[in-house]
Amino acid sequence: MIVNEIQQPRPFDLVGNPVLIGGVGTGFEATLQYRVHDGHDERAGFFNLGGGTGEHGQFQLSVDLTGAAFQLDRLFVEIYEESANDGSEINKVIVPVIYGPRIVPSYIGYRLHRVKRGDTLAAIARDNYGDASRFNDIARANPDIISDPNRIFVGQLLKVPIGA
Repeated sequence: MIVNEIQQPRPFDLVGNPVLIGGVGTGFEATLQYRVHDGHDERAGFFNLGGGTGEHGQFQLSVDLTGAAFQLDRLFVEIYEESANDGSEINKVIVPVIYGPRIVPSYIGYRLHRVKRGDTLAAIARDNYGDASRFNDIARANPDIISDPNRIFVGQLLKVPIGA
């Protein structure tokens, strides 16, 4: 049985501002809570879905992060219900994402780069930013793929964050 499900963003997606969240859920009187945070700052609120009698409903919302003082690249997107009994958070779903505006100024999106023989992060950074020393921007945007910036492998699909 599906209780709450975040279908967008997916784990480790590179996101911008606003964060777009979509999924399926059900909640007490059809109210769900949301929170986007890095452990230092957060944006939170609630939204209604369905008819209020426990059926599942699709949802989509846009969470404005303007002015948030995030200190980390990784954010957590949470959807949950508040228990009618004691107000505790129940049926919580958490998706880790990477916040592009912490990596590149004026983040607008990303390019995909399939690693080929002879590629290095420095060369990819030089080709995309005109500056090989920005290789760490690419590593930061791909923590689920790159554990060592000196080791990338043929066939990996990397997100290269781009700013305006």
